[in-house]
Parts: sequence; structure tokens; C-alpha cells
Amino acid sequence: MSQPARPPAAVLFDRDGTLIHDVPYNSDPERVEPVAEARTVLDRLRAEGVPVGIVTNQSGVAKGLIAPEALRAVNDRVDALLGPFDVWEVCPHDDGDRCDCRKPAPGLVLRAARRLGVRPEDCVVIGDIGRDVEAARAAGARGILVPTPVTLPEEVAAAPEVAPDLAAAVDLVLGGIQLTAEDEGA
Repeated sequence: MSQPARPPAAVLFDRDGTLIHDVPYNSDPERVEPVAEARTVLDRLRAEGVPVGIVTNQSGVAKGLIAPEALRAVNDRVDALLGPFDVWEVCPHDDGDRCDCRKPAPGLVLRAARRLGVRPEDCVVIGDIGRDVEAARAAGARGILVPTPVTLPEEVAAAPEVAPDLAAAVDLVLGGIQLTAEDEGA
């Protein structure tokens, strides 16, 4: 008889396009709108005792399009609607900055795991684009892609696991099963 699946040490979510609707370079907390099922899946993970966090690229800060205070206000609104989150890791850099935190680099995932006191390889990262899955892979974590209209077909094809929505992604996380792009008919 097989053992029941062990929940991950933490589930880290991308913010824009994954937990909230993507409003490019959003600096207005009133424009924060959770995606369908976001609150339900987060509460489900919390009920299972799984820490949840956000790992998000916010290049609008580096580009001067979002003031740090405005980013904090938007993140506070996300926290008010969907939180509390156990950890937030934000990369305020642009691609040209060559930092170690901007996804697809592993820095955000590694820092979140360290702050939570867990091993990165015991974490799951859920996101809507290839950079999210690549950051998970680079950190040694499990990555699950939840495609949206902005997700490129090659990102879906390259993802080790693909879920049609957040609820299915959390089913994968808590059920211990794995779906590939082929399983999803992608």
C-alpha cells in the first residue's frame, strides 16, 4: 500500500496573472482583483498547514513606473484580499540589472525558502509564465504552470507540470500527482 502524499514545505505563488489579474505596472491598489479561486485555494493550503508566499518580479520599480511606496500599497491590498502570506519576496530590478533574484533566476525562491526555514527542494512554485517555472527549477523546487492568455505555447511545452487552473494546481500539490503538458492535451 502506498503512503499518502506528503504536502510540500511551502507553496510560493507568482503574483500578477497567477493570484491577481495582471495590470501592467500597477501602482493603484484599487485595481487589484484576485483571479477566480485564488482565495479558495490559498485557504485550502492554509487549512492543510502549508505555508504560502509570493515571489514576484516588479521591474516597474527599476523603470521608474512604480514608486516603492505604491508597490507596498498594491502588495498590502493583495495581502488584505488574499492574505496573510507567510512570506513575500519581491524583485524590484529590470532584466538589465543582472540580479540574482529576478525570475528566471532562483533568488526569490531561495530567499523565500530560507525565510520560511525550509529546503527549496521541498517547495512548489505556481506561476503563469515560463520564468516562474524556470526559477523553481533553478532553485531545485517543483514548478507548476497555470497558463493564461499571455503564456506562450513554448512555455507550456517546456513546463514539467501544467494545470488548467489554480484549483487543479493545488490538487496536484496536495494530491501528490503530477500532470505534464501532454496529460493536459496541450
